[in-house]
Amino acid sequence: MSLALKYLPKYTYQDYECWEGDWELIEGIPYAMSPAPNLRHQVIGGEIYSAIKSSLSNCSKCKVIYEVDWKINKETVVKPDLLITCKKIAGNHISSAPKLIVEILSPSTAIKDRNLKYELYESQGVKYYLIVDPTSERIEIYELKNKGYKKQAEFKNEVFTFDLEKCKAKVNFENIWS
Repeated sequence: MSLALKYLPKYTYQDYECWEGDWELIEGIPYAMSPAPNLRHQVIGGEIYSAIKSSLSNCSKCKVIYEVDWKINKETVVKPDLLITCKKIAGNHISSAPKLIVEILSPSTAIKDRNLKYELYESQGVKYYLIVDPTSERIEIYELKNKGYKKQAEFKNEVFTFDLEKCKAKVNFENIWS
């Protein structure tokens, strides 16, 4: 353990609930979610939400949720840009691993999304992790296989089918950049 990490204070979900603003807490270390996502980030997120939601119109088990807390344990709570959960929803956060998570990169979060969150989601058993890069207009899709993520696709405008618990989501990503 580095000397700096040794002396950083550790926080819990109980502390997190009292904070103002947007934060994430990973292994007791707080991460500010600021500045707020820019307009392009929000528009792309809305388009992805709509595309995924329409692909799940015949699935009553899985829900698409935009920016909700996922409480992993008492020292880790994250707020993905978008997720799919196939578990019953109760309360103000989810507490079991989603089937799919989407993170839309922004300059202030790109390193965390590509590294820390990648490893966190992988270790927690999130089946699909999508990294969306608004600058290059590319989507990277990772699928959990044998306890590790394997890149399944990287594209700009394509259709991809996700095999969820009892549903398949055939998502058309062709119009998310407009």
